This record gives sequence, structure tokens and C-alpha cells, in this order.
Amino acid sequence: MTVSMDRRTWTAVCAAGAVPENSGVAALFDGGVQVAVFRLSGDRFHALSNVDPCSGAAVLARGIVGDSGGVPVVASPVYKERFDLRTGECLDAEGVSVPVYGVRVRGGVVEVESP
Repeated sequence: MTVSMDRRTWTAVCAAGAVPENSGVAALFDGGVQVAVFRLSGDRFHALSNVDPCSGAAVLARGIVGDSGGVPVVASPVYKERFDLRTGECLDAEGVSVPVYGVRVRGGVVEVESP
């Protein structure tokens, strides 16, 4: 289901309970785009592209979620580059980043904002 409000379009991608704490899941979004939805402790959710720009593989949802000096990150399971869950910036390769999407939980459902 896609909901449009305030000029933003939100798409329901999964139940909030389907995302384990301190982990991620992949979801198909808007015309075949893959997103990785992450849930941190305290029910903080983040969404980025699922595609690792260093390897080209759609694997970021399977990465290791952690913290690097106060920055919430996911480490790619391929080459282990760490990506800031808030900004998408790679902490290990200058100039490399992944798209970040707005994310919210409404009625127990995770919704991701269309680009």
C-alpha cells in the first residue's frame, strides 16, 4: 500500500515486528528497488539501499549492525565497509555512499518514503 501525504509518498514494506532488533531485512520497494530496513535498540529504524556500492551485490540487509564511535553503522557482509545508517556515507572509502530513505512506523507497519 502506498500513502501520499504532504507531498511525500510512503510505502508499507513490512511489519515492524518482522525486523529483529539490531539487525536488518530486505524489502522490495517502488518499481523493484531493494531497500534494507534496520531496527536498532529503542525501536529506532533506518532504511538504505540494499545494494553495496563496493561489490554491487544486494546484501546490506544481511550486514552486521553496530556502532562506530557513536555512529550507527552496518558493515557489508562482502568487503566489510561500514555505512552510516543515518547518512549512507561509507566510513572506510572516501566519496562512497548509499541512498538513504525516510522511514517511519505507523500502526505497527514500517513505511519507507519514496525517493
